[in-house]
Amino acid sequence: MVGLQGSGRSTWVARNLAGSSVVVDGTSPSPGERAPLVAAAREAGVAVRAVWPDTPLNTCLARDDAREGRARVPLVGVHAALARLVPPSTAEGLDRVDVVPAEDATPGRPAA
Repeated sequence: MVGLQGSGRSTWVARNLAGSSVVVDGTSPSPGERAPLVAAAREAGVAVRAVWPDTPLNTCLARDDAREGRARVPLVGVHAALARLVPPSTAEGLDRVDVVPAEDATPGRPAA
């Protein structure tokens, strides 16, 4: 998973991959941060897929603002991830990149 905090990564995983795959559900914003994950998958002989909920910043911020307690990410954290965000690409060794429209990663919305 690649995407900002509040982009809907965890929601998408719960709806589409729960129990069926190994998933790294972190921001993983840059190729350098994804490289060790790609290398580990290659070493294990498994395919590497990146799923990127392409969610607008204002939506991510609104979702994060609605969170409470430790679930809420400080604004500086979201902006730090944004500054490093490079959309995933097969050029970095990924077998597949799936871009998820923001509406498909919306919490509370029924799965399609």
